[in-house]
Amino acid sequence: MTHEAFAYWLEEPGRGEIRPAQVPDPGPDQVLVRTLRSAVSRGTESLVFRGEVPVDQYDVMRAPFQDGDFPGPVKYGYLNVGVVEQGPEALDGRTVFCLFPHQTRYVVPADAVTVVPDGVPPSRAVLAGTVETAVNALWDAAPLVGDRIAVVGAGMVGCCVARLLARMPGVEVTLVDVEPERARTAAALGADFARPEEAVGARDLVFHTSATSAGLQLSLDLLAPEAQVVEVSWYGDTPVTVALGGAFHSARLGIRASQVGTVGGARLGRRSLAERRALALDLLHDEAFDVLLTGSSKFEELPDVMPRLVSGELPALCHTIVYDQGEN
Repeated sequence: MTHEAFAYWLEEPGRGEIRPAQVPDPGPDQVLVRTLRSAVSRGTESLVFRGEVPVDQYDVMRAPFQDGDFPGPVKYGYLNVGVVEQGPEALDGRTVFCLFPHQTRYVVPADAVTVVPDGVPPSRAVLAGTVETAVNALWDAAPLVGDRIAVVGAGMVGCCVARLLARMPGVEVTLVDVEPERARTAAALGADFARPEEAVGARDLVFHTSATSAGLQLSLDLLAPEAQVVEVSWYGDTPVTVALGGAFHSARLGIRASQVGTVGGARLGRRSLAERRALALDLLHDEAFDVLLTGSSKFEELPDVMPRLVSGELPALCHTIVYDQGEN
């Protein structure tokens, strides 16, 4: 038996469409999930939409349940919350998070879904993948109690990093962004805010999430001697230019990459990917994350909505996709 479903595909850079899909009955160790909400990861999905994934990164940047290949046609995405319609008794009827693209129903291995804790609504649970990225960045950076920290770039990832840092005792965290309206977002997350020209230096640690050369340069400029930037941005095939002839060497500054594909820092080998994702979902009991949910659209509107999100015509931090068969 098969189940009718529909999926969003990027047909070619700049153009997407809804395609029908046939979903089989789940096997003994699989689950059939009916999607309630998905979300657009604006940074990575914008690069995919514009066809800016470097050829030598096609394999590395595949999403866990991606169909097709870059630059297209490709079914891409990884922020999906749904309800298990068929599966093992322990999962049947449970709301779950999965790294699955935008699709109305799907079948995956049972161990590919993580149960959403009671008290975390589906609309907020779509942030699990982004909070997981932020958790990994903190594991890579190992911030200390009382640190003075800047987060350059107030997108989804930067805001999640700022919120986790704001919950640490004694940490002074400043969210830095070119958009002055992000000041209200920073306040809701418990962080200070500064425009780039206002940001105060001598930071013990800087997280960079803006995916711009200017943002990375500012991040280096804000460091105290012997401190480091944790680079969380992904640039695709965009060249990056920074000035390394000044304080970079004399102040012994560092740049460290953080990438969510593996468990970061000292937690490598001590935490599994499943444990990290469960932690991210548990952290989403925090209602402060709701400030990141800045808009929603119906699933069938996604081909028209995606180019507006990518171009900035439709401003958003986390734009969620609502599925008629699910709850809002």
